[in-house]
Amino acid sequence: MGIFKAKGVVYKPVDDVDLGPHSDEFYLRANVKAPRMAGLLVKIFVWFLESRIFGGILLYMLKRNNLIHKLVSYAELEESPVFVPSHPYEGLKEQEVKLVEDDLSPSDKIQKAMECIQCSESIQENSELSFHRWTVLDYSRAYISGEITPLMVAERFIAAVHESSEPALHMSFFIDYNVGDILRQATESTQRYKQGEPLSPLDGVPIAIKDEIDCMPYPTTGGTKWLQKVRHCADDACCVKRLRLCGAILVGKTNMHELGAGTSGINPHYGVPRNPYDPNKVSGGSSSGSAAVVSAGLCPVALGVDGGGSVRMPAALCGVVGLKPTFGRVPHSGVIPLNWTVGMVGILAGTVEDAFITSYTLSRYQLSVSNFPSCQPTDAVKKINFPLLKTPNCISNIKMAKYGEWFNDCTDDIRVCCSHALDQLHKHYGWETMDVTIPEIEVMRLAHYSTIGSECSNSIACHLENMNVAEIGLDARVALSVYGSFSSREYLNAQKIRNRQMQFHKKIFAMADVIVTPTTGVTAYPIFDDALKTGELDYINGAALVRYQISGNFLGLPAVTIPIGYDKVGLPIGLQFIGKPWSEATLIHIAFAMQAISDSKKPQIFYDLLKKD
Repeated sequence: MGIFKAKGVVYKPVDDVDLGPHSDEFYLRANVKAPRMAGLLVKIFVWFLESRIFGGILLYMLKRNNLIHKLVSYAELEESPVFVPSHPYEGLKEQEVKLVEDDLSPSDKIQKAMECIQCSESIQENSELSFHRWTVLDYSRAYISGEITPLMVAERFIAAVHESSEPALHMSFFIDYNVGDILRQATESTQRYKQGEPLSPLDGVPIAIKDEIDCMPYPTTGGTKWLQKVRHCADDACCVKRLRLCGAILVGKTNMHELGAGTSGINPHYGVPRNPYDPNKVSGGSSSGSAAVVSAGLCPVALGVDGGGSVRMPAALCGVVGLKPTFGRVPHSGVIPLNWTVGMVGILAGTVEDAFITSYTLSRYQLSVSNFPSCQPTDAVKKINFPLLKTPNCISNIKMAKYGEWFNDCTDDIRVCCSHALDQLHKHYGWETMDVTIPEIEVMRLAHYSTIGSECSNSIACHLENMNVAEIGLDARVALSVYGSFSSREYLNAQKIRNRQMQFHKKIFAMADVIVTPTTGVTAYPIFDDALKTGELDYINGAALVRYQISGNFLGLPAVTIPIGYDKVGLPIGLQFIGKPWSEATLIHIAFAMQAISDSKKPQIFYDLLKKD
């Protein structure tokens, strides 16, 4: 293909790029040139893509037409590559926080977190919001009072999952759940409450686990039909172990997009996890089942993995909170290593408080960085900031950086709703929005795609050589073909682009506390029958869904999405805040304040596990 070589962009030095609101930097919209395909069309496309004659030509054209060659492959950059987006822990000066020892047990951390939110209870009780989700604190109170037991909740949960799986709904929330194991955990938890010895406020609380994370007694499929045959699950992931130590009832493995290689959540092997706000719409990917079970009330919390917005994206589409921590904050051991420099265990929760409680229970700096020995800090982190959620407006003078052209690159409903939310934050709390320019957004998306694709391909290449490709869904086969086409030059250039973006964002965070964006560019879109058995290729909607997600993963930054409203047909809209490294306490404060002034509506599909008979 040398004679067809595309001319690459020559990027100017970082110091010469203007980040101000009047910068002459051009905002490049996603240049996606690929029609939607499903059913017979995607079968034909896969045949051509995997053929020795046509495959290479097709891949070249796809990468050229979607500007990967121009912006990444043949680009000229003076920066050196940054392979891991680690950040030194610098002890941020955050408002209204409590310093807590990092080496506490998980149950002790939960107790410290509960102490930080106890004074926020009156806000929820006096709220005029139309719909309330049960929180971890609600479960704990109900169990302690004896109004209900973990065993009763488990039985209701099992009945609800059965009902949701019937043909009338066919919600496909779970890939696997074990009734006997759920009842065993619930019985043990009930006994502890009878004895007055619960392990923590999480004791007896149902929590679901994305099927990318090891959790006994289940195999870990990654949404495939084959991965569990070559990668055996012999122990809990570190994050799951920490939940078990707290007594949480681990209720099963949630459905996901196969190999996390898509944004819709449509899985041809295990069904489509449907959106509780409209079962005819997607729930988003790849942590689709985890977002859906929280939205439907089956669990107050679920774990996901966020490699390219895979927690925040479905959270926004399903109207729940999604939190992606700073890279390295949560141990990654026991998670399928599909994308080790961009993927992070994340939290999906019904409320900001529950996202806070769970994320701080899972965090462990010394364990986290052990996955990357070269990135270990010289000094172990002794104490971390817990946010004091006294009242929603207890932090002041917050500056939110907004890149207007990027912010507005979404549907009108989302733009209007998110702009209104910023006006409300200013009205209620006096927080300011400052205009900035974030250069090369589309370049970063393509560099991230080259990175996550290369890492996924490298992770499973040894297995693919000896397996029947018919076991892989067609949309995943397309993704793997593209992933396997990335060269060493493309990967290295992507890491140089990572370096540039880390420098850009560091300069922006010197001026602002957070970057604010919509969470997605579109709300949940329809599930079409032709995609049920083959999956679908819909890169236009896919690019719109990931539009605001990439910096969190590619640059290792913490980010949170909070539901703030609905479009004209009642589908949820999320607002995202991207923070400085290790600034989760500030992000939680901001999300909590946003939550306090946002309305909420009950989903079409919702199960009330704490209702009084």
